[in-house]
Amino acid sequence: MSKHALKLIPSSTEHADVPNDCKNCGAYHLCMSLWLKTGDSSLLERVVKKKQVFKRGEVLYRMGQPLEYIYVIRGGSVKTCVSTQDGQVQVMGFHAAGELLGLNAISNREHTCEARAMGVTSVCEVSVERFEELAKKDPAIQYEILKIMSAEIHHGQELLLLLGKHNAEERIAIFLLNLSRQFEKRHCSATEFTLCMSRSDIGNYLGIAEETVCRIFARFQDDGLISSEYRNVKLKDIKRLEQIANQKTLRQTNVTPLYS
Repeated sequence: MSKHALKLIPSSTEHADVPNDCKNCGAYHLCMSLWLKTGDSSLLERVVKKKQVFKRGEVLYRMGQPLEYIYVIRGGSVKTCVSTQDGQVQVMGFHAAGELLGLNAISNREHTCEARAMGVTSVCEVSVERFEELAKKDPAIQYEILKIMSAEIHHGQELLLLLGKHNAEERIAIFLLNLSRQFEKRHCSATEFTLCMSRSDIGNYLGIAEETVCRIFARFQDDGLISSEYRNVKLKDIKRLEQIANQKTLRQTNVTPLYS
């Protein structure tokens, strides 16, 4: 850190004057590491640029673009996707407020996917060059990055399990339940929310046809599990959705063992 680093600010001031959207942000502890260890808010401002606002459909960065910033979503949502040589597009993820984008570009210094705003979206731009200079000097910052990357690896493993071991109905149930938990974590309604992504994007992400997504949504609605009008969704029976999501586990536990 700086040669003129100040002593640690008392923990009682940790949350002083910090906006709520910062407290719920995935980079909150990183920013606090810069602030708390130096007491210098200007240092934080030099590393984390003021928020940028993107309209629906605007691109934050493109595949192959050199890495300059890590993006922290303050509000709105972003879709990441990869385009193949034959022109096909694969949706890699949907990202909401508090999530970080661009970490997977650190190794080869260029973005490996495209990030596009799915609605009006505000982000903080974290200067990679300046951030790395500080991280090299401070193990606490390195540790926070490791925790964030560990969470991304865990999410990737869960997605592989979802695509490899669950049928279409189970995938939709798990997808809706995961969204519910994300909204609840952000202090929003866990049962009523608006989907920022299209049925086509949901199907692309989950590896099922758009028609299948529509058919399962209609079936869930007929069965009283959800109500759905365009992109507005209400989860009416979370317990039954959880039962559907866990069917794979139930089937596995009911299999007669080969050896006793």
